[in-house]
This record gives sequence, C-alpha cells and structure tokens, in this order.
Amino acid sequence: MGSTQRLRVLAAMSGGVDSAVAAARIAEAGHDVTGIHLALSSNPQSYRTGARGCCTLEDSRDARRAADVIGIPFYIWDMAERFHHDVVEDFVSEYAAGRTPNPCLRCNEKIKFEAVLDRALALGFDAVATGHHARLSDGVLRRSVDEGKDQSYVLGVLTREQLAHAIFPLGDSTKAEVRAEAARRGLTVADKPDSHDICFIADGNTRAFLADRLGAEEGPIVDALTGQVVGSHEGAFGFTVGQRKGLNIDRPAADGRPRYVLSIEPVSNTVTVGPRASLEVRSIVGERPVWNGPVREPYEPMTCTVQLRAHGEVYGCRAQLSGDQLHIELDAPATGVAPGQGAVLYDGDVVIGSATIASAI
Repeated sequence: MGSTQRLRVLAAMSGGVDSAVAAARIAEAGHDVTGIHLALSSNPQSYRTGARGCCTLEDSRDARRAADVIGIPFYIWDMAERFHHDVVEDFVSEYAAGRTPNPCLRCNEKIKFEAVLDRALALGFDAVATGHHARLSDGVLRRSVDEGKDQSYVLGVLTREQLAHAIFPLGDSTKAEVRAEAARRGLTVADKPDSHDICFIADGNTRAFLADRLGAEEGPIVDALTGQVVGSHEGAFGFTVGQRKGLNIDRPAADGRPRYVLSIEPVSNTVTVGPRASLEVRSIVGERPVWNGPVREPYEPMTCTVQLRAHGEVYGCRAQLSGDQLHIELDAPATGVAPGQGAVLYDGDVVIGSATIASAI
C-alpha cells in the first residue's frame, strides 16, 4: 500500500509488542487506524497464557491498553468458530492423514488475511496492518532486515490481492529496535516475551492433544532397512518426519547409530524409521501453489531458492509449475522434509511463490 494518501487501516493487535508498535507507527504516519483483537477461542482459558501465550484473555487486555496509549478505537472480533474450523480442525485432520501442518501459516492464510481482510474491505477499510517481521513495497513481499525474526515464510501463502491490501510496518526494524520503541512510546508490552509453540494446545503437549481427538491406537514401528518391527506406539499422528527423540524403539540399530522417522502411514498406523541418510530428499512436489511475486509463473524451470520450514535452512533449487503442482529440484539434499509443511520460493530476499509439500523423494 502506498503511504502518501491517508488510508483507513485495520490494525490487527495480538496483545504483543510487535503488533502494538505496528499500529502506533501507522497511526503516527497519519492514517485513520482502528485496532482489533481476534478472539480465537470460545474458551480462552483453554489456550496458552503468560509468557508462552497467544490469543488469551491476558492478550486481549494488553491489546486494549496498547490501543488506549496509541489513542485509536479498539474492538474485539469473535473469530472462534472460523479459527476452530480452518485452523484447529485442519491441524487435526492433517495429522490424521499423516502430514505435518503449520498452523501459524494456515492462520495467516485463512484468518488474518482471508476472514479479517474480507470483513475489513466490506467495512470500507483500505488495508490490514499486522506486526509481522517482513517488508512489503508495491505488493512485493521481502524478508525482514532482522533475519532471526523474519516471518516472510509464514506469509508466503498470501495472494497478490491480499498483499495489495496489507501493511507490515516492522520489516525495516530489528526486534531489539521494536522493543526499544515500544518502551519510548509507553507501551506496557515492551518487555512482554514472544509467544511460542501452538496457541491452542494449552500445555504444549501436541501428542496428547491429538490423542484426545483422534484416539490412541497401538501400531508398529518398523525398521526400513530390515523390515523388522522394532517398537510400538500409541498413534502414528504423534510423530513427524525427521523426528529422532521419543521413538520408543526396543532394539538398537545394527550400526549403533540413531534412527529417525522416515514416513508415517495413517491407514496401517505404521511409523517407519531408519538412518539419517534415508531422510535426504532432492525432489519435492507441492500442491495448491500460490504465485505472488514480481516474476511470472515458471512453466519452464526457474533457478531460485526454497525454504521448507519456518526459520529453516534455505536451499538452492530449480522450480517449475506443471498444472496445479509445483515441482522443486534441490541443488543439495534436505532432511526432515514433511508433507503438509510449506515450501516458499525466494529470489534473493523476495518471496515469489509457495506451495504445500505433498511428497518428497
């Protein structure tokens, strides 16, 4: 969005320091800003609280106090039903299908930049501003200057139309600079710790959360090299590709080296394990591609880079669209590539597209 005209901006305020400073910057720039906090749980006590929190009653109060300090109107929008359907139920069903979803990525796509943006535009707002650490200019999404806090990966699912109505005011600042600015502005969240893990799993125990919804069912752990059953588990959904710890294996590998989860088969409830070398993949197929960058769709092989998980390593690759699939050939092997995660393509620090990983070999 351009900054020369006065815009009506909806500032999504999570209750954290980033979204508070983002709202303050937009208001100070002379735009007509309204703050909103998303109520994402019909029972907020069931979500994380305190330092590890997100989307709690404490967060809504922090967001309201920040809006008061900034001097902007503030409202709470109830998105609990939509969040439960599009994020929580999607999370459970993806694990049930043997995939490893990224709920933050899905929340950005379905809640913050679909449900919220649709409502904002319907109400006459020009844009939605968030505290994500990413740069956006003329509709082009780039990495944050703070590489350690960069969130362009979880924004890679956004369409060009959504990016055209988004503002990310923090992309040119480090996290330390944002905290210092919050303190100067008198925002009480200046020292509030960042939220971590999954906001809708109150105790952080993903396996127990899934077992409660999918039901525990004993299944085998199979060694890929020998075909032997080397252990058992209470549900394949409790594992992810690349996992090493908590495998409950009865006998060590012949070479004494650790085993890793290589694949998850939900129908037979089988977890297959093997050596780290067997995790290496060079070829990835992605589904539901989104092309949102400044270059054209690559119907011929295009040289670029790809990030395969949040804050993960970046790999050189060649990418090509074929129908509704994105084919990615890596220059060097990657490990722990899990179906269900996002593959986000970059040209330097510019996001050019993304897809959801369907398979990898």
